[in-house]
Amino acid sequence: MKADAVFEGGGVRGIAFIGAIQVMEENGYEWERIAGTSAGAVVAALLACGYSARELIEIMNTLDYSRLLGKTWVHYLPFVGKALPLLFRSGIYLNTPLEEKLTYWLNQKGVSTFGDLPDGKLKIIASDISSGKMLVLPDDLVRYDILPSQFPIAAAVRMSTTLPYFFQPYRLQAKIRRKPFYILDGGLLSNYPIWLFDVEGIPNWPTFGFRLLGAHTETPFYDIYGPFSMFRAMFQTMLRAHDQRHVDKHARKRTVFIPTGRVTTTQFSLSAEDRDMLFQSGQQTARKFLAGWDYEKYVKEFRSSHEPV
Repeated sequence: MKADAVFEGGGVRGIAFIGAIQVMEENGYEWERIAGTSAGAVVAALLACGYSARELIEIMNTLDYSRLLGKTWVHYLPFVGKALPLLFRSGIYLNTPLEEKLTYWLNQKGVSTFGDLPDGKLKIIASDISSGKMLVLPDDLVRYDILPSQFPIAAAVRMSTTLPYFFQPYRLQAKIRRKPFYILDGGLLSNYPIWLFDVEGIPNWPTFGFRLLGAHTETPFYDIYGPFSMFRAMFQTMLRAHDQRHVDKHARKRTVFIPTGRVTTTQFSLSAEDRDMLFQSGQQTARKFLAGWDYEKYVKEFRSSHEPV
C-alpha cells in the first residue's frame, strides 16, 4: 500500500520514528513521498534513498550519537570551551559530522544529490534567517540560483538539523550576493509540515505524520542574570515550544503521536536503555494507531472535492 510520510523534528528522540516505521512496513506500507524537519529530515532522507526499517535499526544500534557534536580544540578549553564558539561562530558545535555520516550512508545506496531520486520523492524543511523565509528543499534552491538536482541531500539535511545556538549556522554561498545566507533548523518555521503533500479533493493514498511527545512535566522558571542565562532560557523555550504546538483535528487523525519520556532533544549521550525505550515506544504507538486507522472513514470525514487538505 502506498503512503506519504512526514516526520517532525525532535533531535535524538527521532530514534522513536524507526520503531514506528518498522511496524508500518510490516503492515504493507511503502513510502511514495517523504518529508521531514530536523531529526525527521534525517529519517526522511534515509527512507527516500532506499533504507528499510531493518537497516535503520542497525544504524541506530551502532551509531555513537555523541560523535555528532563537532568539536575543535577550543571546546576542550576549561570554562570558555563552549562560550567562545557561541560568541564568535554563533553556535557551540559544528554540524559537519552529521553531514559526513549521512553522505556515507547515502553513497551506500548510490545516492548523493536530489537528482539521484525521483522528482518530488524527498522534501526537507529549513529556515533562512537571512531572508526570513521557510525553505522547502530542494524546490526553493532556485531562489539562490542553485540547480536543485545538483544539490547534495546531506547538505540539505544538515541545514534542517542546525539547532540555533547549539550548532553553528549553515552558511549557504550563492551567486546572487557576496555574503552567505544563514540557514538554521527547519523547526523554527515549520517543525511538523504535515500539509506538505496535501492536494485538493480525495488523494490517491494517505499521508501519515509522525510526531514526538515529551513527558508533560511542569515547566521550570529560568532566572535571567545576563546574556548567557538569557540564551539558556531562550534555547530551552524554543525546544519546549515544539512539543506544545497545536495540531488540528484533521492532522491529528492521520498522525502517530509517539511518547518519548524524559529524553530531551539534545541528549546526545543516550544509553542503550534510552534507545530501546524510544524504539519500543514507536512500535507500540504505531500498532495502536493502525488498529484504529480506517482510510475510507478518514476520507469521508475530512476530504471532499472542494477542500484542499
